[in-house]
Amino acid sequence: MAGAPTKYDEVFNEQVYKLCLLGAIDKEIAEFFNVCEATINNWKIEYPEFLESIKKGKQIADANVADRLYQRALGFEHDSEEIKVIEGDIERVPVRKVYPPDPTSAIFWLKNRQPAKWRDKQELEVEQKNKIDYSKISDEALQEFIQAGLNAE
Repeated sequence: MAGAPTKYDEVFNEQVYKLCLLGAIDKEIAEFFNVCEATINNWKIEYPEFLESIKKGKQIADANVADRLYQRALGFEHDSEEIKVIEGDIERVPVRKVYPPDPTSAIFWLKNRQPAKWRDKQELEVEQKNKIDYSKISDEALQEFIQAGLNAE
């Protein structure tokens, strides 16, 4: 039993590539093509060039974001222009803009690139030197201990 004919068209390859460069996720891609996500997943299987366009677009977008994050983490400089009024005339003046390193970007980069070294949660192992053998404590003593703990709250 065949379903409805596919809406897929080869021009979608270039469109999906550009959507992915803009950071689109599969749900947004499906909305753009006016289909459900399952259809997008089927197109990925049935049309390898469609899947390749998605991969390339996402890969380039992710690389660009990673590059900008890296630049912010280390700090960077670039040439620019400012428009100023000099002796009554409007002029473009070349300037060099300097952006200092951004600690938040550096921390984010390190936590994601080296999570074992930079994660917030540190796991410590504590060895108990004086182990308590609860089997030698009477039920009554344990009950008193529990009650004392409950009453302390």
